[in-house]
Amino acid sequence: MLISHAIVVYKISIKKACKIFSLPRSVYYREPQKKDDEIKEALLGLAKKHIRWGFEKMCNVLQKEHTWNHKRIKRVYCELKLNIRKKPKKRLPAREKQMLLQPIAANYCWSIDFMSDALLSGKRFRTLNIIDDFNREALGIKISNCLPARCVIEYVDFIAQFRGYPKKIRVDNGPEFIAKEFELWAKNHGIILIHIQPGKPAQNAYIERFNRTYREDILDLYMFDSIEEVQKLTDEWLDDYNQNRPHESLNNLSPIEFLRATDGMPPVTLTGAVVNQRLFLTD
Repeated sequence: MLISHAIVVYKISIKKACKIFSLPRSVYYREPQKKDDEIKEALLGLAKKHIRWGFEKMCNVLQKEHTWNHKRIKRVYCELKLNIRKKPKKRLPAREKQMLLQPIAANYCWSIDFMSDALLSGKRFRTLNIIDDFNREALGIKISNCLPARCVIEYVDFIAQFRGYPKKIRVDNGPEFIAKEFELWAKNHGIILIHIQPGKPAQNAYIERFNRTYREDILDLYMFDSIEEVQKLTDEWLDDYNQNRPHESLNNLSPIEFLRATDGMPPVTLTGAVVNQRLFLTD
């Protein structure tokens, strides 16, 4: 230090030496900063062992074993760039609550949702479920390990080849359904996306009820060795569900029977009973 050198060589006082160099005497008396190698080694060790630990946890552990100041630990922590990056939550546009009304005709509004389960090996898989709100007909269920927005689009396009595109699709706010790719695809096909409010699955009750039936009849009833097995059993179940399973909301008719009986339009009477929930969703 220059002050120490001047004191020794020129035989002057500490006060005078500090005045010459325009430095406060506290600089002379301050102890040299200790090296941070030990702190760095300790922090890197904790970061390697506990990948998801942040500063607070690391600091608490280190201060139990050392007398290091938390500010010093924080400075070294930032120098090592150990900060865990928090993924910002995507802001969703305001979702308006809409009444869940049964469409007046088939192919007017579809509902789409995901489910998940696991094989015997423990490997997870997902299911993409699509139904027509008018007659609760299951249009298809696709099984796969990964179902990004691109796969959703491809599967809906596949169904549309023999069914046609709907006017509206009701979905939740999952990443696949708020993806720009999916929204652009819907816009190009003239489809209105109805996003339910976050945390309000009852607003998508038609497919939520379908999901429960599918889980009880297939996912919870069998143990699967492969995705191909899941798909095979699902396809067989879908045929029976659409053709034979009676629905109380459809006057105890199956989805296909109801569609044939109404010719895709709501009847005034059906087997002597008044069907009073065939309401139209206006734009």
